[in-house]
Amino acid sequence: MKKYIALLLWLSGLTFAYSQEPTKEKEIDDLIEELFMEDEVINELTASLKNSQFLYVSATYNSDTYFSGRDIDIDQYNITPQITYAHSNGIFASLSGIYYSEFVPKWDVTTATLGFGKNIGAKKLFKYSVSYSKYFYANDIDNIYTNTLNAGLAVRNKKRNIGTQISASYLFGEDQSFEIASRSFVDVNLLKTKKTSLKFRPQLNIVAGKQTIELARIYSQDGQMLTEYIENDVFDLINTQINLPLQFSTNSFDFEAGYNINFPNALGDESNLKNTGFFSFSVGYLIDL
Repeated sequence: MKKYIALLLWLSGLTFAYSQEPTKEKEIDDLIEELFMEDEVINELTASLKNSQFLYVSATYNSDTYFSGRDIDIDQYNITPQITYAHSNGIFASLSGIYYSEFVPKWDVTTATLGFGKNIGAKKLFKYSVSYSKYFYANDIDNIYTNTLNAGLAVRNKKRNIGTQISASYLFGEDQSFEIASRSFVDVNLLKTKKTSLKFRPQLNIVAGKQTIELARIYSQDGQMLTEYIENDVFDLINTQINLPLQFSTNSFDFEAGYNINFPNALGDESNLKNTGFFSFSVGYLIDL
């Protein structure tokens, strides 16, 4: 059976063509979103300093795993380590991976990204970014999409405490797809000194994309039961997510703890989708080169 699913979509009443191993249940849109949005600390530093370069090492723990906001009935956590290089001239590169507690193998995919981003305008309130990502899967049969091209535009207000970024991603490999994502945030300073800061930074993330879904229809012909496979292309809202994080920074360390709520959008005959939520915690360390 061919596999044409980029994002896992459990459509009730329809038979999906996918492998039974949980390692095939991959959420490419989350990878794109995390890798395309450079870390806010690096973003601020590269915008304000000239001829500087940094390494940023981070790891994020999520208490539960949902794909496109959907529950796949596997109770597991995931961890995403990442190392990012950034230069004030706009060049950035990152290497990251995803560890799932219940998948086999547990280390699912490694992602390498290279890109360029630049603040533009008289007051540097706009920023454009372009990047390329390459995926290295633990299983060779997971390589439907092995490459991604990303482009995005971000804008912030004069106080730099409200902003929105819209990005478009083109996925390609054995198959092709595309998606559009937006991320909007509000910064609320709770504490700020020379070396420390505490922020409440609620975010609204929206993802829409093209899904090619292979459906199975069973029918009788000349007394025999036959199965016909039909492919449907769908472009629609996939998931809306609200993040409610507290961010604490001191010297070169960053800590973030928050709660995330998914509001998955039903596609096709999908029904009875439940909102999902999980806790997240991340720690990062900035190295000035």
